[in-house]
Amino acid sequence: MTLLDQTAHGVVSAPRGAASRQVEVYDFLRPTTLAREHSRVLELAFETFARQWGTQLTAKVRVLSQVTCEQVIMTTYDEFAASLPATTAMVLCPLEGASAKAVIQFPSSAALGWVTSMLGGHSLGGNPTGQTLPERKFTPIEQALVRRLMDDALEDLRYSLGSLLVAPISVGGFQYNSQFAQAAAKSDLMIVAVFEIRVGEASAPATLAIPAEVLLPQLGEANPTSTTANARELIDSQLAAVPVDVSLQFLPARVLPSVVLDLQVGDLVPLPHPEHRPLDVTVGGEPIGRAAVGANGSRLAGIIVTTEERLA
Repeated sequence: MTLLDQTAHGVVSAPRGAASRQVEVYDFLRPTTLAREHSRVLELAFETFARQWGTQLTAKVRVLSQVTCEQVIMTTYDEFAASLPATTAMVLCPLEGASAKAVIQFPSSAALGWVTSMLGGHSLGGNPTGQTLPERKFTPIEQALVRRLMDDALEDLRYSLGSLLVAPISVGGFQYNSQFAQAAAKSDLMIVAVFEIRVGEASAPATLAIPAEVLLPQLGEANPTSTTANARELIDSQLAAVPVDVSLQFLPARVLPSVVLDLQVGDLVPLPHPEHRPLDVTVGGEPIGRAAVGANGSRLAGIIVTTEERLA
């Protein structure tokens, strides 16, 4: 089997003697991916959301909690659903003006541990006997408590995304089978953030998927370009807005290093600048004119008497 055949079958082997590293196979059937600029903005927003979510969980569950954002990608809803466990907790969140829904996914066993702690228990991710809680549907009381946690999480999400999320979002229904949850069409693009939720000693993976059509319009163009037809005008307007340091200078005095080394407080340094000669007006060390010493209220000022144009 050649290297090309191996790549087509999703297997990539490093050359003999090369250091082992993880290689991500590029899918030519779905070349759509996030631009680097968009990816960075989203990563920062979801990292902020992770910190806020962890703080909320700590307050509600009453156990030290931490949420970490591990990855942000763009994929189709079909591929997102296929990557989830067959049985898991999925919170469908309708977005105003969008047919597709956002999805918050996490193991139901982990959520049962959170609920146990909220109700005064001491097990997170397991029962007092040390056995792992099963993946199952929530009871009405458990669902109400989890819904309250999700309401707080969406409030943190709105704060963290800010102007990126303009559509109102709310907690909708619960689904427990990732293949049957119809949150979006199979080909719809989703922005998926992958998290790790650590509550006490227990950790669990979680994902947040938001329809790309809801977030991408606020991100703008990845590489906006401007026409070069008025390049001179654009440069002139930009240079006119750049602040520069303007100074008034006397003619420099030439002295020996021994004189400089022997200077003491009270010594006089004679300047060769004639009393009647205006001071030089300089920008960046380059003279652009001359000015006489004047006053503007209680402040000293320079009165421009001559200007000179220097050609580059």
